[in-house]
Amino acid sequence: MTDFIEKTYIEEQLIDDIAGALVQQGFCQLLHFLPKIHADQLMYEAKRLASTEFKPANIGRNETQQFNSKVRSDSTLWLEGNSATQQIYLDWMEQLRIGLNRRLFLGLFDFECHYSRYAKGDFYQRHLDTFKGDKSGAKSNRVLSTVFYLNPDWVKNDGGELLLYADKQVSPLLIVPPLFNSCVIFLSDTFPHEDLNSCLVYTSDAADEEDSIDIGSCRTPKNNKDYT
Repeated sequence: MTDFIEKTYIEEQLIDDIAGALVQQGFCQLLHFLPKIHADQLMYEAKRLASTEFKPANIGRNETQQFNSKVRSDSTLWLEGNSATQQIYLDWMEQLRIGLNRRLFLGLFDFECHYSRYAKGDFYQRHLDTFKGDKSGAKSNRVLSTVFYLNPDWVKNDGGELLLYADKQVSPLLIVPPLFNSCVIFLSDTFPHEDLNSCLVYTSDAADEEDSIDIGSCRTPKNNKDYT
């Protein structure tokens, strides 16, 4: 399969819709977020790399970064633009970053993201995608969080939904099913969220068992990766 994919431009109306939803409710759910060919390419790449390149996910940042399987048990791989497939996605999200800055003046300096793989039984407990100041005086720097899903043929019994909460509420404000080529975008400091246990085991054309895969992402000042 070729590694070349023609550059695609995000529609201005889509950016308008995302900006409007963020202003009105602080989050946005989108179906068919990418042209299907690009979503397919990301899914194929994630499957190919999952068994060899993904590493157990950490929590925290800088000197507080640590592995804690009681909090999250997925594995991740940062997208660094090392393939045409990654470059297309990063460019798409860069267009979105610029468009949202123009409309909402959010001060989004950069976009970083990683693949996340949830094997059967994996989870991520309730958390916020922002950090308190560290010893150096750095402030919380994440503004928007996004999750883009790469799970074909998902059904409810597969599990792995994302739960979005309003502040300290016990019941979720929104339950997001991990549907293929769907994306959820939300304010990082406003909505605690968690990923439910994944029950997904589906069979690919090669008859291999696969896991739930998505692209988790964050918007941060440049060169300041946070591992959550």
